[in-house]
Amino acid sequence: MRKMYFAIAVFFITVTAFSQGNITGTVLDGDSNSPLPGATVMVKGTTNGTSSDFDGNFTINVSSATGTLVVSYIGFNSKQIAFSSAGSIGSIVLEPNAEELEGVVVVGRGIIDLASDRQTPIAVSSIPVEIIQEKIGTQDITMTMVNTPSVYVSGQAGGYGDSDIRVRGFEQDNTAFLLNGQPINGMEDGKMYWSNWSGLNDISSGVQIQRGLGSSKLAISSVGGTVNFVTKATEMNAGGFAYATVANDNYIKTTAGYNTGVSEKGWGLSVMLSHWQGDGYNEGNFGEGQTYFISAGYRPNDNHGFNFLITGAPQFHDQNFTKSIADYQQYGLRYNNNWGTYNGQYMTERRNFYHKPVANLNWDWTISDKSNLSTVLYASWGNGGGTGNLGNRIRTDEGRIDYEAIYTQNAAVTDGAGVNFGSEPAYITRSSMNLHSWYGLITNYETKLTDELSWNVGFDLRTYYGKHFRVASNLHGLNSFTDNIRLRDQNNDHQTYGSFGTYKFATATETFRPSGWEAAFDSYPLDQKIGYNNEERISYGGLFTQLEYANDNLSAFFQGSVSNQYHQRFDDYQYADQSLIDGTSSQSTGVALPAGITPGTDSEKVDNFGYNAKAGFSYKASDAHAFYVNTGYYNRQPYHDNIYLNFTNQVNPLTENEKIFGLEAGYGFKSSIFSANVNLYRTSWKDRVVSSSNIVDDVVQFTTNFGTEQLHSGVELDFKLRPATDLSFNGFLSVGDWEYKGEAVQQITDENRNVISFENEDFDGGKVGGAAQLSGGLGFAYKISQKFSIDSDWRYYDNLYSDVGAVKENLKLPSFNLLDAGVTFKVPLGVDKLKQLKIRGNINNVFDTEYLSRLTTTNFAEAGDVTYDGIAVSNQGYFGWGRTWNVTLRYEF
Repeated sequence: MRKMYFAIAVFFITVTAFSQGNITGTVLDGDSNSPLPGATVMVKGTTNGTSSDFDGNFTINVSSATGTLVVSYIGFNSKQIAFSSAGSIGSIVLEPNAEELEGVVVVGRGIIDLASDRQTPIAVSSIPVEIIQEKIGTQDITMTMVNTPSVYVSGQAGGYGDSDIRVRGFEQDNTAFLLNGQPINGMEDGKMYWSNWSGLNDISSGVQIQRGLGSSKLAISSVGGTVNFVTKATEMNAGGFAYATVANDNYIKTTAGYNTGVSEKGWGLSVMLSHWQGDGYNEGNFGEGQTYFISAGYRPNDNHGFNFLITGAPQFHDQNFTKSIADYQQYGLRYNNNWGTYNGQYMTERRNFYHKPVANLNWDWTISDKSNLSTVLYASWGNGGGTGNLGNRIRTDEGRIDYEAIYTQNAAVTDGAGVNFGSEPAYITRSSMNLHSWYGLITNYETKLTDELSWNVGFDLRTYYGKHFRVASNLHGLNSFTDNIRLRDQNNDHQTYGSFGTYKFATATETFRPSGWEAAFDSYPLDQKIGYNNEERISYGGLFTQLEYANDNLSAFFQGSVSNQYHQRFDDYQYADQSLIDGTSSQSTGVALPAGITPGTDSEKVDNFGYNAKAGFSYKASDAHAFYVNTGYYNRQPYHDNIYLNFTNQVNPLTENEKIFGLEAGYGFKSSIFSANVNLYRTSWKDRVVSSSNIVDDVVQFTTNFGTEQLHSGVELDFKLRPATDLSFNGFLSVGDWEYKGEAVQQITDENRNVISFENEDFDGGKVGGAAQLSGGLGFAYKISQKFSIDSDWRYYDNLYSDVGAVKENLKLPSFNLLDAGVTFKVPLGVDKLKQLKIRGNINNVFDTEYLSRLTTTNFAEAGDVTYDGIAVSNQGYFGWGRTWNVTLRYEF
C-alpha cells in the first residue's frame, strides 16, 4: 500500500512539475540557417506567448502536459509544433514567404484582419518589417508599396508627407487605411494626410495591402482596396535598439527604443522615441518632426490579454504646390515659389503642421478552444492646419515671396491696422485650422460552429467632432488684420442688401505659431478667429458578419454589413446673427436686414443608411494550384464634405449613396522555388463624387463632379523565384483599363469656396488620371555572404493621365522607368560577436531619371506651342524626385 501511495505521489509531483515546466527551442531561417530574432511563439488556443531572442532561442512556460506551439515570423510561413513533455524541442526551421503577415499580430487578433485569417484567397501583398526598415529612408511609408501590382505613388515633390497613393486607379479616399484594424481615413472626406502618420515608418511591424474587395472585418466599403498597418505591441523579451539615418539635403533622423519584456506577473512595457529634420528635396521644403510610441501590456492568465498603446508624430513641413512645366524649365526642377527671405532669414507662406495622437486599448479574450472575442477602444485628437496668405501678396522677379517688400508695404498701413479690403494694401500669413476629436469602439466575436464552419460577428461605432477656423500666424509688422465675411440668409443665399452687400468683420490681433506641438496645446479665442468658423458632428454605427466554410480543398465565405451615418454642421460666422438682423451691430455695413431673416447657424441633420455584401469561394486543386472567385456589392454613403454644398449648411440635393459592384477571379501557383499569382478584376462605380485641385493665376481652384460613373478593369501578375538559397527574384505586371462613363454635374470653386462655374459635362470614355494604368517591375536580392547583401528594384510606368477628375479628353503623360538599389552590411559586435551593427545604404532613382510624376491640367499642345516631351509647357504638375540617397546604422541589444 505504501508503494502504491508513493507511486501516486510521484505521479502527481511529476504532473505538477510539468504543469509549471518550460519548453525551449531555437527558431531558424530556412534560407540561411541563421537565427530568427523576434519570432513569435504562442501556445495554440491561448494568449500565452513569447518571442525568440537575438540568437533565435526562446523559453515558454506551459501549463498543460500536451499541446501545440505556433511559431511565426513576418515574411515566413508559420509552423505548428506539437509537444508532450517539458524540455527542448530543438530547432524550428521557418521557410520564407513574403506574403505572410499574421505572425506579427500579438494583440487584436480578431480586429486586425489579415488575408491569412481567411482561407479564400484575395489579391494581396505584404511588406515585412525588414523591408520597411531597410528601404524607406526619408520617404513616406506609402513608398514601401510601390513594388506591388496596381499601386501608384506620386506627389512627394509637394513636401515631407505629401505623397498620394492610388490602388487600381482609385484615389486614397476610396481605399480603406487601417491602423491595427481601426479605420484612420478622415471622416469628413476620406482622405489621408501622410504627414500626420510619419511615425508609421518607425512603429510598423508590417504592412498588408489587399487590393479590391479585401477581407476586412468591418462595415466599411473599400473600393480600391484595404491597407492594414500593423504596429509593434508590447514585446515579450527585454531589449532595445537604436538607429540613425542621414540622407541627401541635410536629412537626419535618430531613433531609440526599449522593451522591458513581460514580467512573471504578466506586465510589459515598450517605448520608442525619434526625431527627424531635413531641408527637403525641393527648395523651401524644410520639415521637422518627432515620433513617440508607448505600449503597455498585461496578461493576467492564458485567457485574457490587454494592451494599451499611444503614439503620435507631431511635425511641420513646408509645402510646394504644382506649377507650370515652363516655370520648372526656367528656374530648375527643384523650384518652389512659396518661400522667401526677410533680413536674410528664411520664411515660407505654405506650412503644414499637425499633431494627431492615437490611443487604443485592446482586449483579447479566449472564451474557449472554439470561441474568442477581440475588442479595441480607440481615440485620436487632431490639432493643426496649413498656412497661406491673406491680402496683397508681392513676389520677386523669380516668383518667390518678396517679404522685404511686404514688410515695407505693411509699415505704410495707417496705425498698423491692415484689412483684407479697401485702398491700403496689406498682407498676413494665416493658418487654416482643422481640429478634431474622434472616439470609437470595435469588437469581433469568432466561433467555430463545426470543424469546417466558422462564424464572425462584430460592430464598429465611431463619433467625430471637427472644428475649422482661421487665425493669424504672422502679421508681418501689422498690429491687427481685419477680414470680411459675406453673410448668408437662412436659405444659404448671399445677402445683397445695400450697395455693398452685408458683411461681418473679424479682427486678429494675436498670432499663433504653426507648430504641431503648440497646436495641440494652444487655445484659440473666438475673437481671434477670422475668415470662417464652423464645426461638425459625424457619428457612425456598423454591424458586420462573416460565415466561412473550409476543408482541405474547398472554401467559401459570405460577408455582410449594414451601417448608418449621422451628420450635422454648425456655422458661427457666415450666417447673420441677431444683432445684424436688428441692424444694431457695428460689424455690419450699416444696412439693416429685413424682418424675418433669422440666424441659420445649425444645418439640417442628415442620416444615410448603407450596406455591403461579399461572397466568394476557392478551390485548391493540389498543393501547387489554387483558384478563387469573389464578388461584392457596396451601397456606400457619401462623405460629409459632399453632403453640404460649398462648405455651407445647404444640403447638396445631388449627393446620393454610391453604388459599387466588383468581380474578381484569380489563380495561384506555388512550388519550392517559384510562386506566382494572376488576378482579374472589374469594378463598376456609380453615383460617385470626384474632386481635384489646380492652381490658376496663382489661386487654388477645386473641381468637383457629382454623379460620376467609373469602370475599372484589369489584370495583375506577381511572382517570386528563389533559384538558390541566397538569391531571389520578384516581379509584377499590372494592365488596367480605367474610364469614366456617361455625364455628370461639374462644379468649380476657388480657395475661399466661391462657386466659379456649375454645369453638366459629358465624360463618357474619358480616361481616369492620377495613376499609371500600365506598370511593371523586376527586383532581386543576393546575399553574397552572411555579412553582405545587395538588392535592386526596377519599375516601369505608362498610360498615366492627368489628375483632373472626370474629363472627356484626358492628357497622357510620357512613360518612364526608375531603378532603386541598396546594400546591407552586418558587423558582429561584442565579446561573443552575437550582437550586430547593421549598416544599410539606398540609392533611389539611380540614373537620375527626369520624369513627370503628376499633372493637374489638360492643356493639349497645338501648332507653335513650346513642348516638353510632347507636353505643352503651360501644363501644371510635379516632376518626380531625382537621385536621392540615405544611409542607416542600426544596433539592437
